[in-house]
Amino acid sequence: MTTVEGGCWLFGDDIDTDLILPVHAAISPRAGQRDTVFEANRPGWVPLVQPGDLIVAGRGFGLGSGRPAARALIDVGIAAVIASTVDGLFLRNAVAYGLPVLEVPDATAAFVEGDRALVDLDAWSVRNLRTGARHQAKRIPDSLRETMISGVLPWLAAQGYVRVE
Repeated sequence: MTTVEGGCWLFGDDIDTDLILPVHAAISPRAGQRDTVFEANRPGWVPLVQPGDLIVAGRGFGLGSGRPAARALIDVGIAAVIASTVDGLFLRNAVAYGLPVLEVPDATAAFVEGDRALVDLDAWSVRNLRTGARHQAKRIPDSLRETMISGVLPWLAAQGYVRVE
């Protein structure tokens, strides 16, 4: 069984890529992007994140541009995103970078900030470890799920086909 366990950070609806990775950071070298994640709406958040933590959000997570917001979340230490709905472009970028993104109806009602959750990447479900409640995510094709778990770009970079900065 492939699982991810981490603390939950709650975000609301309509979290767009401008909030995740501001435009001034997106055009900067990758090394300087990490500290800008969510700087507009959660200043001081990045140093609080522990490797393996999870984002739980409402509707419309990742709306906006195709900037590498999913990669920035990985760089901060986020292991998965659980949201009520996710923008398609953000989802494609998450697949490319290997960031699991699960759509769980009413995700923000199922968790409070600080809860710990266990994400089962085989069953495509999330369990709140405080309440014990298990929430089934919207199924995606197995091939897409497997690609999302491993990430296309990290594999291509390891093979020497692309350079990922």
